[in-house]
Amino acid sequence: MKISDLENKRVAIWGYGREGRAALAALRWRLPRQDITVFCNEHEAPALLEMEDPNCHVETEVNGDKLAAFEYVIKSPGISPYSSPAVDAALHGTKFIGGTSLWFAEHPHERTICVTGTKGKSTVTALIAHLLRSAGRRTALAGNIGLPLLELLDVEPPPQFWAIEVSSYQTREVFDPEVAVILNFFPEHLDWHGSEQRYFDDKMSLALSSGARTVVLNAADQRLASLAIDPMCVRYFNHPDGWHVEENSLFRGEQFVMDLRMIALPGLHNRINLCAALTAVEALGIDAVPLAANVNLFKILPHRLQNLGARDGVQFINDSISTTPHASMAALDSLKGMKLAIIVGGYDRGVDWGAFADRMAVDPPKLVITMGQNGPRIFERLKPIVHKSHFVLMEAKEIEDAIRIGREVLENEGAILLSPGAPSFPRYKDYVERGKHFAKAAGFDPDMISAIPGMGVS
Repeated sequence: MKISDLENKRVAIWGYGREGRAALAALRWRLPRQDITVFCNEHEAPALLEMEDPNCHVETEVNGDKLAAFEYVIKSPGISPYSSPAVDAALHGTKFIGGTSLWFAEHPHERTICVTGTKGKSTVTALIAHLLRSAGRRTALAGNIGLPLLELLDVEPPPQFWAIEVSSYQTREVFDPEVAVILNFFPEHLDWHGSEQRYFDDKMSLALSSGARTVVLNAADQRLASLAIDPMCVRYFNHPDGWHVEENSLFRGEQFVMDLRMIALPGLHNRINLCAALTAVEALGIDAVPLAANVNLFKILPHRLQNLGARDGVQFINDSISTTPHASMAALDSLKGMKLAIIVGGYDRGVDWGAFADRMAVDPPKLVITMGQNGPRIFERLKPIVHKSHFVLMEAKEIEDAIRIGREVLENEGAILLSPGAPSFPRYKDYVERGKHFAKAAGFDPDMISAIPGMGVS
């Protein structure tokens, strides 16, 4: 559905975060006199009212009956279509669409590379944009990474390529990408999707039903490798025949490409992310081998194993983006050999921490600090293995407490790692706010750590 198809229809926007603001701006640009109702919270309402737009109506209460009054509702990605009040309104005929689907309808012929996965999608999307730009291609970096596509509705001159991060909330809104990249799959966002199977189905729709011309998959992920896709349309990374890593070396098939010991990307998982990005670039018909060395100029994204620096002998590493136990384990792998304290815990989605406990039983850091809503549950899961595995286990109420405990146990050496393995809400608005709190508590400027380099078009 294009924006013009909404003209003279009963239209609402549900959610007034950045995606909602982008949707309203896009509709106002294309349909300046269209009646639009915006469902927002009480804190967002004053900014809308200050616009003094006679055709924009503000609602701070949302329910199924109110949504059912509209033919189309443009909802923010974080609002699940699988629960009330969305389900209630849909039963009365209301159609829910997203800003991503509107953008794709407006840009059917663009060369798009869409990236999803439980972990690593922001880094891979940014790497793809970086590599394409290093090859002299004008490239847009946008999507779930922090720049809604509708903010780039009319770009002149248009980019040659679009590197787009897509969350599991947005995968069903993507149409006909030139390349679809799926990195990995671990259970997450089950409260939004309703079940692990639906999360998997929504995630895999990018490969199976988006109309992608080429699908790039992680050969080491069994669920991805077993997808029923035409072999002629698939390229695998993390496979001996394609881009892969052997110890500290990057290979393209049997061809040695470069030594990885000196690149800025920490950890095996990031080296695999590089393989995914190079495979995606190759799927566009571009020789990726001479571009690989340009990874040395790539800047690590904020809140992803971000080394903030040292204070009084202790390094502080911000991995606030970590929202699954598997991500926390990957962070520990990246920092193997360091004297380390890890801070884990946050919103409790009922995710099993058994694999994390198994890892602590055989290869623990010096200290594990639990906090947040699921902190007590993680603590109880780890308590039986503490003495056998020779690590310290402690609880904290706030990040400041965790840092104090970390300093004491580490005796002012080594590193304190924030890698929560759980979502940030409701304590924080998002992982960015959580990472900023960690930085401030550690003695760093929180406003200097969050800018994502390369966003937009260049």
